[in-house]
Amino acid sequence: MALSLDLLGGSSYIWARKHNSIHHSYANITGHDDDIDLGHLARLSPHQRRLKFHRLQHFYLWALYGLLPIKWQFYDDFRAMVTGRIGEHQFAHPKGWDLVTFIGGKAVFFSLALVIPLLLHPVWAVLLFYVAASVVQGVVLSVVFQLAHCVEEAAFPLPRKDTGRMEAAWAVHQVETTVDFARGSRLLSWFIGGLNFQIEHHLFPQICHVHYPALSLLVEQTCKEYGLRYVTHETFLAGAASHFRWLRRMGIASGT
Repeated sequence: MALSLDLLGGSSYIWARKHNSIHHSYANITGHDDDIDLGHLARLSPHQRRLKFHRLQHFYLWALYGLLPIKWQFYDDFRAMVTGRIGEHQFAHPKGWDLVTFIGGKAVFFSLALVIPLLLHPVWAVLLFYVAASVVQGVVLSVVFQLAHCVEEAAFPLPRKDTGRMEAAWAVHQVETTVDFARGSRLLSWFIGGLNFQIEHHLFPQICHVHYPALSLLVEQTCKEYGLRYVTHETFLAGAASHFRWLRRMGIASGT
C-alpha cells in the first residue's frame, strides 16, 4: 500500500526517510525536522529567522499549502535523489528495485496525470484539473500536519548545547510536540485515516489507526498519572484557529 504514494506522484522511498524516519524521530526540532522547515516562505518555529513579510503568513500560507504536491512531484524528490540529503540529514541513494520503483513511479504518474490526458483533451483542461486535484491534496495533507504540530500548544524544544541531546525521553517528546484534534469525529477520522490522533500515531506508528480512539484514552490517562500535559482540540476548527494564531504569532514576534 505504501507504493500507492508513487501513483500520486510522490516517492515512497523518499517519504519513508523524510517522514517515517526523520520527522518521527525529531518532531518539531528546528534544524532536524524538515517538515517544519519551509525555507524563507514561512516561520513555523520560534527558533527560525523571522523576515518582514512573515507578518502576513497567517493569510498567504494557506494558499501555498495547495502547491505542496506539485513541488514534491517536480522538485523535492528529484533534489533529494541527486543530493542524497533531506534537510540536514543524509540518506542512502535507492538501488535495485527501490530505484526502479522511484523511476517507474514517476513515469507512471506523469503519464496518467499529464501525458495521456494531453492526448485526449485540451492543454488548459488537463492543467486545470491537475492543478485542482493537487491543490486539494496539498491543502488536506498540509493542514492535517500543521494542526498536529504547528499550533500554540505544541512544544519546539532544542537539544542541549553541551551534549547535543534532548532533555526529554523519546515518548515524552512525542507527546509534548504533538496535539490531537477532533477525536470525537468518526467521519474525519475515517477521511484522514486516524491522523487526527497524532499523539497516538507518533507513539504507536505500527498499530492500525482504527485502534487510536481507544488508545487515546489510555495515553491521556497515563499522561495525567505522570504529570505530562496531553493536549487535544475538541474540533477541527479549534485546531485550525490555533494554527492561524500560531502563524500570526510567529510572523510578528522574534521570540516565542
